[in-house]
Amino acid sequence: MRLSYVSYIFILVFLSAFQGVAAEVAHDNTMGIPGATILIYHRFGEDKYPSTNIGVERFREQLEYLKTNNYKVISLEQLVHYLSEGTELPDKSVVITIDDGYRSVYDNAWPLLRAYGYPFTVFLYAKATENKHWNYLTWDQVKEMKAGGVDFQNHGFSHDHMAFKPSGMNMNEYRAWIKADLEASTGILSEKLEERPVFFAVPYGEYNKTLLNEIRSFGYKAILLQDPGSVSSHTDPFAIPREPILGTDWSTIDHFQTVLERVDLPITGEIPVAGQLSTVEPKRFGAQLLYPERYIPGTLGIYVSEWGWQKAEMEGSFASIPNSRLLSRKINRVALSGREKKSGRTAIRYWMLVNEIEDFKD
Repeated sequence: MRLSYVSYIFILVFLSAFQGVAAEVAHDNTMGIPGATILIYHRFGEDKYPSTNIGVERFREQLEYLKTNNYKVISLEQLVHYLSEGTELPDKSVVITIDDGYRSVYDNAWPLLRAYGYPFTVFLYAKATENKHWNYLTWDQVKEMKAGGVDFQNHGFSHDHMAFKPSGMNMNEYRAWIKADLEASTGILSEKLEERPVFFAVPYGEYNKTLLNEIRSFGYKAILLQDPGSVSSHTDPFAIPREPILGTDWSTIDHFQTVLERVDLPITGEIPVAGQLSTVEPKRFGAQLLYPERYIPGTLGIYVSEWGWQKAEMEGSFASIPNSRLLSRKINRVALSGREKKSGRTAIRYWMLVNEIEDFKD
């Protein structure tokens, strides 16, 4: 669902290693890549579930931080419009999203968001609401919130780990399984919301190319993931990153400030490509930088979940690291990061690798 705490510490250690290099660089947000940060929340004031919860007062503190520091909280619809048009996003933009649709969204988050006048999107786990699970929003609450301007979108019907083909299924059966879930969630939400959902947040943030293609085939205008990172005009609308804000360490105001300060690092030709691995022993990890001249020499590094950060080798504008080890985890995230010369801000881009090669051979 998200990076482990240990993995996140690797990221912070690597990035902090270059603070001294960039300390003398003036922060000029008009330079580099302007963009937006999409925040993900889940539960509010539910201390019983610490890994997905944020305290109500801490949430209030974050909303106040956005206000006093002149961040522009825009709707998800506005952000997707910028991406679809290929136009530059307003810098210091923020989008607030909430996954699953727990009851505490209605009880604790909505009153605060309404008081600040901030738009937000809730991605509904359709089966939980449809089956009247005690800890999830009711349809009456959804309708009340929607009438009050809240945006509701699709988070799947069953909330299964859809990036992994169930044992015994062939590829045709796997695609049919995905389609059945999409049909169920899209149908229920279209009926209850009285309009068709147009944005889809992948359950657990886990994806492969087959899953993303099936979602696109249903006519969705954007797909949101849980790869950390910022959004820019170079972001694919069908692979939008989001920053989880939750738990003890990932909801602090220091962490909040860190993710808001980051910017996108535009790349192309990543290796291995995002999604399903073709080999468990990739020869290199890396990507082509679209703007290599924007980054401080020596600050570019590549992260692989299993092994942490390594300094990138440069061949022209291609940043990579060699590899001779087997990947053993079912999921790895790869990241490429550096420091912008003009702004001093951290630029970063993530993508996910799914390791189930044997299951996907047919």
